[in-house]
Amino acid sequence: MKDLFKSKLKKSAIETKSENLPTSSQGDVNSFLAKVASLPKTTGDARLIFALDATASRQATWNSASVLQRDMFSSAQSLGGLQVQLCYFRGFSEFYKSNWNLNADDLLHKMSGLRCEAGTTKIETLLRHALAENRNRKIKCVTFIGDAMEESLDQLAQLAGELGMLNVPLFMFQERGDPTAKQAFLELSRLSGGAYSQFDSASADQLKDLLKAVAIYAAGGLKALQNFSKNSPESVKLLTRQMKS
Repeated sequence: MKDLFKSKLKKSAIETKSENLPTSSQGDVNSFLAKVASLPKTTGDARLIFALDATASRQATWNSASVLQRDMFSSAQSLGGLQVQLCYFRGFSEFYKSNWNLNADDLLHKMSGLRCEAGTTKIETLLRHALAENRNRKIKCVTFIGDAMEESLDQLAQLAGELGMLNVPLFMFQERGDPTAKQAFLELSRLSGGAYSQFDSASADQLKDLLKAVAIYAAGGLKALQNFSKNSPESVKLLTRQMKS
C-alpha cells in the first residue's frame, strides 16, 4: 500500500510538471501539437479517406497533393496517428482505392508517376465506397479535392446525408470557381456535417494548411481542430466554423 501511495505521488508530480511546460511561439504548428498532446488520443486507428479527382484538368494539383499528403501524417502523429486510404477516379470508368496506409512514403509511392486522364466525375462512386468502408470499420472523415461535378446532385445529397447520420463528415476542397461544383460541394459538406473550402491552384500553402486541418480533426477531434485554427490562416478558420459542435 505504501509503494502504491508513492507511485501515485510520483505520477501526480509528473502530470503537474507537464502542465507547467512553457508555451512556444504562436504561429508554430509544432507549438499547437504540443498543446493538444494532452487531449484524449486515438489508438492509431483514426481512418481518413483521401480522395482526388484525377481527370485531365487535375494534373498540377495532383502533383502538389502527392507531396502535401506527408503533412497529413506528420500533423496527426502527435495525436495518435492516422491511417489513410487513397481514392481517385479518372478516365471513363476507373475508380481506384488503395489499402490503408500508416506511412506517408507508401502513399507517395502510389501517387508518384500517375497521370490524370480525361473523363467524367465519379463522386457518387466515392460516396458509396465511403459508406461501404464505414460499414466494415469506422472511418473518421472523407477529404475530396476536385474542380467539377457532373452528376445528379439529388443522388449525391442522399449519400452525403447518410454519411452525416453516421458522423462521417465530408471535407470538400474546390479548385477554381466553377459555380455548379461550388453549389454541390457546399451542399454535400453541409449535409454530411463537414466543411467546404475553395483554394487557388497557385497556392500550395493554402492546400497544405487545409489538409493539415483535416488530419488534425481525424486524429484529435473537433477540439483539436478548433485549437489548431486559432493560429491558422483564415481558410482554416472558415473551415472550422462550419463544423458541427
